[in-house]
Amino acid sequence: MSGIELIVAGKPPRSPARVEPPERGTFRVGAVQQRWHPDPVAHEAALAEGVRLAVDRGAQLVCLQELTLSPYFAVSPDPSPEQLARAEAIPDGPTTAFARRMAVETGAHVHASLYERAEDGTGDDPRGYNTAICVAPDGTLVARTRKLHIPVTAGYHEDRWFRPGPAGDEADGTDGPFPVVGLGDAQLAFPTCWDQWFPELARAYALGGADVIVYPTAIGSEPDHPRFDTQPLWQQVIVGNGIANGTFMVAVNRCGMEPPLTFYGSSFISDPYGRVLAQAPRDRPAVLVADLDLDQRRDWLDLFPFLRTRRPDAYGPLTQAVLPEGRAATSGQDSAAEGPARS
Repeated sequence: MSGIELIVAGKPPRSPARVEPPERGTFRVGAVQQRWHPDPVAHEAALAEGVRLAVDRGAQLVCLQELTLSPYFAVSPDPSPEQLARAEAIPDGPTTAFARRMAVETGAHVHASLYERAEDGTGDDPRGYNTAICVAPDGTLVARTRKLHIPVTAGYHEDRWFRPGPAGDEADGTDGPFPVVGLGDAQLAFPTCWDQWFPELARAYALGGADVIVYPTAIGSEPDHPRFDTQPLWQQVIVGNGIANGTFMVAVNRCGMEPPLTFYGSSFISDPYGRVLAQAPRDRPAVLVADLDLDQRRDWLDLFPFLRTRRPDAYGPLTQAVLPEGRAATSGQDSAAEGPARS
């Protein structure tokens, strides 16, 4: 239909730190990079084609981009009440219905992202959540994870649209703000986009046992810095967080122009050693499929035991508020004095 490019990784590269035979097999994951289509029927058809291509190549989980069925509407800093009211319900909204339909049809788990309606969204705060979901082949919703970190920069005015996901005692359910979901032998985490820049988040998921962290993403040009290409930095920080935590990373971005932004695609899948197993082009739709040798996580963390040699007793400054000059507040300073976030 759309000439989407199919990129299938070869056999997983050897695990250089392996000294024991693997106890688990491989897990095949797919990622669909697409542009925005103004016609919603055409947009769903393009995404569905990508899902089917990935499943035809054996993908057990297919991952879709941030705000899967929507344009990236957070380019606007001043959403109207009517725009904010377009947030979807879970599990009865259109994105969950699309993911469910594709999961049931293909027999694979399908991951998607949406603007979720908050239960009290008609109150003083009309914003909703930026939420990732995963639906099982029987149509069951097996994951719902709300984006914790919200960008505030030009072209990415998400703080005007989305509440940050709840943390600590406010988090839904009993799994806290970092839920890990078992899919077969693999343990999966589903944060979103801006979360990928925060090493604390990847570490929290790794401590929860995640093998694979999936980031639905919408990132591209910087309107205030049009000559600054952040794509290499974006990829490096995600791959680096994967190395530091022994996790596979799946970053699935959108591509194409949605003024004032040009999304730079480049979706990729990396392993715990920092090797990129498959990568999409910057400027056109693509489907990635790769086998993940799950026990590479065990091998690498046995050789370099980052998690076991942590010093949480020394990490108190990580929980402090940040002052405008960019350093942590001390106990004698105003803990509420937080500077603006940066992209």
